[in-house]
Amino acid sequence: MTASAWGLLALFLAVLGLLAWPLGRALAALCNGSLPRWMQRVEAPLYRLAGVRPDRAMGWRAYALALLAFNAIGALALYALQRLQGLLPLNPAALPAISPDSAFNTAVSFVTNTNWQGYAGESTMSYLTQMLGLTVQNFVSAATGIAVAFALIRGFASRGQAKAEKKGAPAPEGLLGNFWADLVRITLWVLLPLSFVFAIFLVGQGVIQNFDRYAEVRTVEAVTYAQPKVGADGQPVLDAKGQPVTEEARTRTQTLAMGPVASQEAIKMLGTNGGGFFNANSAHPYENPTPWSNFAQMVSIFLIPAALCFAFGRVVGDVRQGWAILAAMTVLFVAAVVVATWAEQAGNPLLTALGVDPSAGNLEGKDLRFGIAASSLFAVVTTAASCGAVIAMHDSLTPVGGLVTLVMMQLGEVVFGGVGSGLYGMLVFAVLAVFIAGLMIGRTPEYLGKKIEVHEMKLTSIAILVTPLLVLLGTAVAVSAAAGKAGIANPGAHGFSEILYAFSSAANNNGSAFAGLSANTPFYNAMLGMAMWLGRFGVIVPVLAIAGALARKPRLPVTSGTLPTHGPLFVVLLIGTVLLVGLLNYVPALALGPIVEHLMLWK
Repeated sequence: MTASAWGLLALFLAVLGLLAWPLGRALAALCNGSLPRWMQRVEAPLYRLAGVRPDRAMGWRAYALALLAFNAIGALALYALQRLQGLLPLNPAALPAISPDSAFNTAVSFVTNTNWQGYAGESTMSYLTQMLGLTVQNFVSAATGIAVAFALIRGFASRGQAKAEKKGAPAPEGLLGNFWADLVRITLWVLLPLSFVFAIFLVGQGVIQNFDRYAEVRTVEAVTYAQPKVGADGQPVLDAKGQPVTEEARTRTQTLAMGPVASQEAIKMLGTNGGGFFNANSAHPYENPTPWSNFAQMVSIFLIPAALCFAFGRVVGDVRQGWAILAAMTVLFVAAVVVATWAEQAGNPLLTALGVDPSAGNLEGKDLRFGIAASSLFAVVTTAASCGAVIAMHDSLTPVGGLVTLVMMQLGEVVFGGVGSGLYGMLVFAVLAVFIAGLMIGRTPEYLGKKIEVHEMKLTSIAILVTPLLVLLGTAVAVSAAAGKAGIANPGAHGFSEILYAFSSAANNNGSAFAGLSANTPFYNAMLGMAMWLGRFGVIVPVLAIAGALARKPRLPVTSGTLPTHGPLFVVLLIGTVLLVGLLNYVPALALGPIVEHLMLWK
């Protein structure tokens, strides 16, 4: 890595820490329900309107049921909005209804915080669909993830029902708070204010925010394009095979898409959603016009995930616990950035053999406004954080660069991860780490004073194994089925990597793509849609069950035999568990894709 790349990374981490610390204090207060009176007065009409009692805590089953019902209704509403788009207002480009398979995929994608996009936003979605459908789900899907993290934190922080257990009575179900209150408070007091401020900043940088019709502008040079040839009768001219004949035409006009972009861009990043208003996503100058907006977008992706680590330490009563989790995430992240940047700066030896200056690095698919260092950093940030926004085409990364982005997702999106999902995913690995440590020293494992027993380990195993199962089975089906192979644009190892990336992105709720795979087909829309839904809620439900089990347990006092979970030793143990358990499932698949491609490239 060059000095400038190291400097950018150091500045990024410094700014992130400075902003995440105070936000962590606010999130801790929100998790504890310590709100000022004026906030409670603002909330009260919303609860009365919805018929919700925010002080009525839920057990994990009720919490999970409310969460699943809310998201299922959201998916149905978003599907209906897309199917009726052509009949609804705020559609200046007169865009038609979305096809059933694409509408299904998009509805599941945005509800699950994945934001996988098999379409081009500016030529597919109306302003109303973008705002009322996609942007709304950007808020509530992010709030759902944070709510689950709050529930798990409360499970660890709970003192349990020790008295009931001593009397021999069955322990009541562990209470985790109220899902509806969490959803309202997270949206109202965290996501909306942060998004408003960030949207104003983006508008100041040049991100557009309007309801104008698409603009027709005159280009500096004439553009040549192919158009169908029309005969004297006004009908298309056909060749001997019955195919339309084309002819060259020239124009000096270009259509520029408009729209309310800044408001969607803000929550797209802060909520680790990643769904772009335009097809080029954050590489589009209307979404990301300056180096300052690019840097701010990277920081905003990690802001809430990092702040939740600080909030976790405060709520459980030991800030060192939050620092330990954050340290493990940061070590994995820095290592990934170093490897990815090195790989992209090394360039392509095949181009070097043709006389291209190797010092330029691999510039294919990158925005020259930002260069290799910022593009590599952004690629790791967005795949580590379950965001999916891109400023470089990941399909054009070197094999090692593509490998890093794959690994960031396949670890389970726990290196900062999505808002909420990154923390609860890493805490699941922490439970597994203390269990492994307990086996090695012959003691019943404990984490934060809670005994980790058979029931918790069964649930932990389910939460960890759901996504690898979805990724590997989905990839196997796609490379075996004719409909799956039809979407591959590149043969060989890279084509396999494209499919593996798609299912890794979908099942781990990331949303970015290698872009060389033609995935907007009924086959991929259905397969990836199912992977996204099960990858999201197949993890959330066992996590909530773990939280409920922990909430029932009393917190045990620290003894001389208790494994410290706040020091360097635990950080190393946690990193090792994430790498060995989270990544080991994928090694054979990675060997068939980016690893063999790298060996072929550098042979």
